Amino acid sequence: MTTIGDQQLLKRMNRSVLLRLLRAQPGLSRARLASESGLTKSTVSLLVRELLDEGWLSEAGATVADGMGRPSTPLQINVGVRALMGVEIAVETVRLVCVSLQGEVLYADTQALTDGSPAGACAQVARMAAAAHVVLERLGLRLSSIGVCVPGAVDDCTGVVRFAPNFGWRNVSLLPALEKAFAAVGLPGVTVQLQNDADAAALGEYEFAASEGQDGEDPLIFVNCDVGVGAGVVLNDRLFTGAQGMAGEIGHTILELDGPLCSCGRRGCAEAFFGSRVLEREGTDMQRAAAFFGVLLQNLWVTFNPRAIVLGGKACADHPGFAQAAFESVKRHADGAGMPAPDLRTARYGALAPAVGAAALALHEYLRPLQPDAKARRARALARAAA
Repeated sequence: MTTIGDQQLLKRMNRSVLLRLLRAQPGLSRARLASESGLTKSTVSLLVRELLDEGWLSEAGATVADGMGRPSTPLQINVGVRALMGVEIAVETVRLVCVSLQGEVLYADTQALTDGSPAGACAQVARMAAAAHVVLERLGLRLSSIGVCVPGAVDDCTGVVRFAPNFGWRNVSLLPALEKAFAAVGLPGVTVQLQNDADAAALGEYEFAASEGQDGEDPLIFVNCDVGVGAGVVLNDRLFTGAQGMAGEIGHTILELDGPLCSCGRRGCAEAFFGSRVLEREGTDMQRAAAFFGVLLQNLWVTFNPRAIVLGGKACADHPGFAQAAFESVKRHADGAGMPAPDLRTARYGALAPAVGAAALALHEYLRPLQPDAKARRARALARAAA
């Protein structure tokens, strides 16, 4: 017997199919949506009406002829109603962006991090978010969600930051603290999500490529090279975060036994060779640092065989020659093995990449309803912990 839950899930799935089609192919009519999706025309008509009423879609002002000469109305994602907010809490900086459902940056704010404690960071983020919300209201836009990312291992089921060595954070329940801080400044009760910075940046690169009509690059790896070094991996249309959010902590993979001391207390970690603070030191051998970076990228390539590796972060932005040398190293390794290298490029959103990716977190889950949503996963994880 079909349950109400099954019907609601089926409806969410069908809605997501239509939204994903229109993100990739703006201007499809209801008839074309039915043809492309395999859904019945009556189902498409009903769902499109709901999506129009909720502000997800808009209709073009003029009708066009369909393939059989009949008039039809083009549909598109409505960028004039909903907005997504994303925040990156970096070691030295807080970056906040508001983006449209298609990934257009509508507002951005960057401030120096004034207090690196969890409470201090949450308070600053909440103040910045409240100011951004005022701007959105003036633009007539509705805030749909807030995503936040940090440079550390995040358990996205519980909102706990397991390990953020450059902050000195271990097992910090950051998501509940953020939700409390947002409520204290009067922000609307929207979905709030927390993720690792490189994971978020990878998701932004992947999710908003579809908004530009590009084919998905799956697998995709984003390497964020800032004070810390991390990687985000999109695999099989999902973020690959590991059992406890530790996947992608490549900054603490050891590249040289008994090498230089790292912030985590071990020696020879990748971060100790080419984290942004290391590259800023006088006398740093940039050629050697780039060689180690190239080895790390080569190891990621042969481990995941990605279609694309994207570089971002302060180290790559401030030292473009360093990033280029690492890319060339990967290409040499590929040539030596007689294999084509993956697509190698820098982040399309530049320094804002992690914040934009954080904004995409809720949208990513909404468009993939077979994946349990964040609130449900978090509730189950907290229940297990309390048992």
